[in-house]
Parts: sequence; structure tokens; C-alpha cells
Amino acid sequence: MLGVLAWVFLWWITDAVPLGVASMAPLFLFPAFGISSADAVAKAYMDDVISLVLGSFILALAIEHYGIHRRLALKITSLFCGDPVKPHLLLLGICGTTVFISMWIHNTPCTVMMIQVATGILQRFPRDQQEGGAADARELQRFSKALVLGIMYASTIGGMATLTGTGANIILVGMWSTYFPEQRPITFSSWMSFGLPMTLILFVALWATLCLMYCSKNTGRALSAYLDRSHLRRELSLLGPMTFAEKMVLAVFGGLIVLWMTRSLTDDIPGWEVLFDGKVGDGTVTIMMATLLFIIPSGKNDGEKLMDWGKCRKLQWSIILLLGAGFAIADGFKSSGLTDILSEGLGFLRGAPVLAVAPVACVFSGVVTEFTSDDATATLVLPLLAELGKSIGVHPLLLMVPGAVGAQLSYLLPTGSPGNVVGFSTGYITIRDMVVTGMPLKIVGVAALTILLPTLGSLVFGMA
Repeated sequence: MLGVLAWVFLWWITDAVPLGVASMAPLFLFPAFGISSADAVAKAYMDDVISLVLGSFILALAIEHYGIHRRLALKITSLFCGDPVKPHLLLLGICGTTVFISMWIHNTPCTVMMIQVATGILQRFPRDQQEGGAADARELQRFSKALVLGIMYASTIGGMATLTGTGANIILVGMWSTYFPEQRPITFSSWMSFGLPMTLILFVALWATLCLMYCSKNTGRALSAYLDRSHLRRELSLLGPMTFAEKMVLAVFGGLIVLWMTRSLTDDIPGWEVLFDGKVGDGTVTIMMATLLFIIPSGKNDGEKLMDWGKCRKLQWSIILLLGAGFAIADGFKSSGLTDILSEGLGFLRGAPVLAVAPVACVFSGVVTEFTSDDATATLVLPLLAELGKSIGVHPLLLMVPGAVGAQLSYLLPTGSPGNVVGFSTGYITIRDMVVTGMPLKIVGVAALTILLPTLGSLVFGMA
């Protein structure tokens, strides 16, 4: 099992074979080495949690196809732009929009969408230092960095708030139900009650860091030569009024969010899942709503629907297979007996104070995640932490939640997440910028988790 883990991990880190292909390796390695049967491994690749991701990807493609994200971003930018331009407000508007979109769409597509919006703004600035004086050019360069870093980090921060936002949260839910089926499951609404405050704290920290480090009192003056409200408004008017298709996609998306939030509410007020004897999951409604996109007419041409299978060619199968590999590895850890051996080795931590355990787990996961994607980190770290929780006698979520959150604090290196690569590849930022801006965020993240988990977390997840 350790050998297979090393094999898959090396492929993930080195990109020797494509991510999706590396993620399929357990399908032939597990049966070949007698870790588990072919059927057992294959079943790990499709469950309710993965259907939740699949459905939300199809919805994200619909939003992208109809350009809804662009309309939203232009509206927000023209709203927050200020006249004359106020760089602090502009950053707040764009980063806030990114956080909001990233809550409902996977981080990477969100970063890609919003970076397009950012480059639309940045293309107005002269890339050549000679125009407009050296001081102004320096201000523009610093603001460009702030904008790219802001979008890159905001999409990671927004993903933390909900289950659909990022793979790491989904892996946490899947592994929690695999290892502790008898415990109360983590639902969409229960995770959001914990994740949203974390997101808000990190968002405020991000905004403050960007304003302090990259905006000076001259930034606004330098920007106003290239940015004004009428520009943005003109672009918005070129998009024309919202079409029937755009309204329908938004209606389906809005309906899905309502269904996610109300599936199970509190212990006293059950959600709509009681009507189905608790047999439905978050994935059930996601696929159902995604299916509606293929039924509702788009109102453009006769017989044309909102989505067709051709538009789904861009589905990120590699991420879906990566999640499957994660669950297969979690099962393999268990069935091969590796977890028992590891938990014996970690027994020396027994009796450690609970308050110290959470930040240590978070920092450990946060270090690993800089070198490999958030999802891969969660896959590797969470089974270890689940076993550790059992062996030292603390509630496993006191370790697993910090493990999942730490995996998302990938702020320092481009290798930390695909979103970081997208931002880094724009050419506006360097690794030094990432380290200098990301370090304070990472520290705030660990501190916020240390405070919120024993207080709010124990209420939300029933850890008392």
C-alpha cells in the first residue's frame, strides 16, 4: 500500500503522466498487489460526493458558456470603481466577487474566469515603463500584482466556505463517512456554518494585506488615467440585456443552492431530506438540477436546450478521477492494515493538549500543500489524522478539519494549487510576491482555525 501511495504521489507531483491518468493507477495497482478487489476499488471512484462535483462542474460550464461570470464581474467592477478611481474599493469589489463565485464553483475554473476579467482591466495599462512617467508606471505595476494575487488567493479562500468550492472539503466529507459511518455526517449546511466565518476572516486579512503592501496614496491618481466608470459601463451595455437562457441558468443555480442549504437544517428542524427517509444526498439534487439544463429550451433556436453534451467536452475529468483516487486510497489504507501500523507509530502524541493538536495538524498539512495540489494533500494527510485521532483519544474531527483547512492554505508557491499556476502564468507576479503576501495569510488562517474549531466547530460538528 505504501509503495502504491508513493507511486501515485510521484506521478501527481512530477506530472510524468497526466493527472487523470495518474489518478486511475489504483484501479490496476490495488487488485494487482492484492490490496483490494477490482470491484471494491472501482466503486470508490463514483459516490454521492463525486456526483456532487460532477453536477456542479456541468453548472459551471453553463455559467461560463453564457458569459454570466463576465457580466457579474463587469457590474461589480463598475460599481466599486469609484469616480475618481479608489484602488482599495476596486480590490474589495473584485476580490469579494471572486470569493463569492468561488463558493459555488470549483476554485480552478473560478480563478480562470476571474483572471480573464483581471487581464481585461490590466490590458488597459501600458506594459511599457516609458509611458506616463516612472513613478506612475511603478504604481500601475504594484496594482497589477495586487489584482492578480487578490484573485488567486480569493478563489482559494472562497472555496473554503462550502463543500462545492474545493476538492479538499469534499475529500474530508468522503473520508469522514468512510472511517466513521456511525458518526453524524457533515452536510452542506453544517460545513458552511463553520467554513463561512473562516472565509470571512481570511478575506478581511487578504484585503488588508493587499491594501497595505501594494496601494499607496498615489495609486488612485495613476489608475484614473486608464480606468473610468464610463469605460466599464460601455462594455456592460455591449453585452446587452440578459437573455432568457442566462436567466434560466441562474434560476437553476439559485434553486440548487436553496436545496443544498435546506437538505438538513438542525436537530429540531429537519430539512426536506426526511421526506425521502434520508436516502438522498447533496449529489442527488446536484445531478437532478444539472439534468434540467439538458431539458429546458434555451429560447434561441428551435429545439436547442440550455446545455448539450458537446458543451460538456471541457468537463474536468482529471479532478473527478483525482477525487476517486483519493477515496480509493482511503479505503486501501484501511483494508491493507496500514492505518493500524501508522496509528501505533503516532501513539506518542497521546495526552497532548487538545488546543495544541489542531494548529500542529493544520501547519503540517499547510507545509505539504505547498508542493502538491490541495486535493492530493488532503488525500494523503486525512487518513493519517483520522487514525491519529483514534489512537490519541481526541475527537477525529479536531484533527481532520485542520488537515482539510491546512491543505487549502497553499499561498506560497505556484505548485500549491492549479489556481496558483493560473495566476503565476499571467507574468505579473513572482514567487517572492507570493511568499511575502501569502505568509501573513497563512498565519491568520492557522490562528483563526485554532480559535474557531474548539468553539464554533464543536457546536456545528457536535464534538462536545
